[in-house]
Amino acid sequence: MYVFGKNVANEVINDVKKIKKAYISKNFDEKNIMSVLNRNNIYIKWMEKRDLDKFVDGNHQGIVLEIDDYEYSDVDELIEDNGIIVMLDHLEDPHNLGAIIRTCEAAKVSGIIIPKDRSVSVNSTVMKVSAGALEQVKISQVTNLSQTLSYLKKQGYWIVGTDMQGTNYTDIDYSGKIVIIIGNEGKGMSDIIKKNCDFIAKIPMRGSINSLNASVAAGIIIFEAIKK
Repeated sequence: MYVFGKNVANEVINDVKKIKKAYISKNFDEKNIMSVLNRNNIYIKWMEKRDLDKFVDGNHQGIVLEIDDYEYSDVDELIEDNGIIVMLDHLEDPHNLGAIIRTCEAAKVSGIIIPKDRSVSVNSTVMKVSAGALEQVKISQVTNLSQTLSYLKKQGYWIVGTDMQGTNYTDIDYSGKIVIIIGNEGKGMSDIIKKNCDFIAKIPMRGSINSLNASVAAGIIIFEAIKK
């Protein structure tokens, strides 16, 4: 997997064994990053900026790293912390996933669950948007969200879904072990997932817009749960 940008690079070099190769612009001048790469004998290919521009789709800031593919966690690893788990019901936008990862790191949630099919997975854009937070957040990729929810319920979790029709999010009891579900950007939660929820939280809208960006909604609900 290719990742890029100075913030991502500074995070990745904390586990330099993950790095296979580095592709760097000839005018790149981040001394700390270069020192780590050279000290660990990482192969460096020097490139013109215009060639790096063609190499990745995004602002690389002069550095692209080839690293091992992201290693997902088991659901049981998330359960070990007995805290908040965030489940994403088939989100498609890597920018949303990256932003939610940043929120989850800031809130110190136990981890994130995503489905394997018809969903965004961890890629270079997600790493870029998460700005290094990905290294601090556990993500589990599962085959079936509904079955995973059933398993989590058996482990003592309460399930809080999000929808435009439901209980005001400030009136919900978030004590104990909970799973917060954020639905797809366009369709929201699927019916089968909604049926698994113990509570449905809504965020009241005062303006003419009737819904929020998925990552914004996630941030509001997550920090309300922490406050409670």
